[in-house]
Amino acid sequence: MAKPEKVLFVCVENAGRSQMAEGFLRKFAPHLDVISAGTKPRSQLIPTVIDVMKEVGIDITEQKPKELTNEMISQSITVNMGCMDKESCPALFVNDVIDWDISDPKDKDIEKIREIRDQIKNEVLNLIKKIEEQ
Repeated sequence: MAKPEKVLFVCVENAGRSQMAEGFLRKFAPHLDVISAGTKPRSQLIPTVIDVMKEVGIDITEQKPKELTNEMISQSITVNMGCMDKESCPALFVNDVIDWDISDPKDKDIEKIREIRDQIKNEVLNLIKKIEEQ
């Protein structure tokens, strides 16, 4: 893995998992450039996702879902959060992708979303370690 210009977290709606990953990377590796995006972005973040991130001291209320672009992909190491919608899966559009296969928090209860958040935190910390070892 080459040192990236940017880390890109992708999922379909860019309203939950990828936004949490972006928040964690900003907190734990502020020296890295990070963005998240989706193939079919929602108009806003999932409110419960914002709540569970606040529980761990990360405010993502100002983050907005963004549409995935070829420019984002070409300038980044890309992490696919997982795909529930196989036709819109970002991994279909990216050649060199890290795939975490994390459950979508959409329509989940708060306890399950906390589990997803903690899984994402662990994955982000491992990714930072790999990047720093380069």
